[in-house]
Amino acid sequence: MKINNLKVPEGKKIKLKDYKTDVKDIKYSKDEAEELLKEHIEELFEYQAKLYAYDKYALLIVFQAMDAAGKDGAIKHIMSGLNPQGTQVFSFKQPSAEELDHDYLWRVSKSLPRRGHIGIFNRSHYEDVLIVRVHNLLDKKKVPPELIDRDIWKERYRQIRDFEKYIFENGIIPIKFFLHISKEEQRKRFLKRANDPAKNWKISSSDLNERGFWDDYQKCYEDAISATSTNESPWYIIPSDTKRYARLIVSEIILKTFKSLNLEYPKPTKEQLDYIDEYRRILNSEEE
Repeated sequence: MKINNLKVPEGKKIKLKDYKTDVKDIKYSKDEAEELLKEHIEELFEYQAKLYAYDKYALLIVFQAMDAAGKDGAIKHIMSGLNPQGTQVFSFKQPSAEELDHDYLWRVSKSLPRRGHIGIFNRSHYEDVLIVRVHNLLDKKKVPPELIDRDIWKERYRQIRDFEKYIFENGIIPIKFFLHISKEEQRKRFLKRANDPAKNWKISSSDLNERGFWDDYQKCYEDAISATSTNESPWYIIPSDTKRYARLIVSEIILKTFKSLNLEYPKPTKEQLDYIDEYRRILNSEEE
């Protein structure tokens, strides 16, 4: 599958029904896909080491999706080979009382990755133009009434674009993934949770309630992705009915982003080279 076909061009108004939830043109078997993902993970480890040593960029990976689309599994499998000291994963759930006393970007701003690090957002600031919009929760977000009008969502899209442009211009490179599954595949995964005792803990009373808002969420995702996919901060719509293919595609996009940064290990200065020679001489002199 061509990655560029999954990237939403800046300014394009999308319809999710125009994007596949599964892929038919990937010819890998299950074993081949797993082996290729393993190779990608090994490459990601090498690029992470360069990112850390270069110490000028950070990578921000955002995952958004409908329930049961596979965000947790994608993060677990794709990032399994990374150095945990240089990787942070943040899961954004219902805002705390402290978070509600700040602007909606505050909690993500303070969770941005440091230079040389990879930050992963499991859900993100986009919740404030998704679930908040679907369930009309602006009053619970303590937004002043005079600031709530028919253009508030357009204003929030603009604020998010400005925020993501700001972090990009400061060396934090955003990549945003929407894991796109069909309603039928979600139904199957919910049933699997119900029928497997090892997965029962994943069941939430909100699952079926949120599923009832499927069309509303699709519309809100379409609007948010259309308004906030930019050249600096692109959205990728990942067909996710088959988890192994979704993970493989995501890993390939992350690798492509890494390669575009032209990362390299810092070259030692003359003083460092002199010290290395002395370092080597002292250690060799200790040899018995």
